[in-house]
Amino acid sequence: MSPSADAPSSSTLSEVLNFTSGQIVQEIGYDDDVDLDLRDAIEDLIGGELEDEDTQEIVDAVVLWWREGDGDLTDAMVDTLRNIDAGAPVWVITPKAGRDGHVMPGELQEAAQTAGLRVMGTVLLAADWNGTRLASRAG
Repeated sequence: MSPSADAPSSSTLSEVLNFTSGQIVQEIGYDDDVDLDLRDAIEDLIGGELEDEDTQEIVDAVVLWWREGDGDLTDAMVDTLRNIDAGAPVWVITPKAGRDGHVMPGELQEAAQTAGLRVMGTVLLAADWNGTRLASRAG
């Protein structure tokens, strides 16, 4: 997928995601439709590969790719908390409005609240993907 003029540059992406070199970031929900340029940019920011869903590492952040129809969003959000450091961010990456699999903001808000997370804001991360930053519980 080609970058959009509205999608952030890699330096802006660093500021938006607030990921830094050496962080451990877990990726959940990877499928063949993910934005590979965005994944590569995240790996460049952290200076390593994303951890998969089965990692036992304590992670500094979680990236959750989610599409309408993937299952129970609240359960998926609860799963993001399994290995996350207290207070670390969860990024839920969803197709933007008008794209297949788009998730309504109200659904994200409700699932986050039920999972014990707070929605902090949503930004365009790639041409077809929004990122919603969730705050996990503090330690």
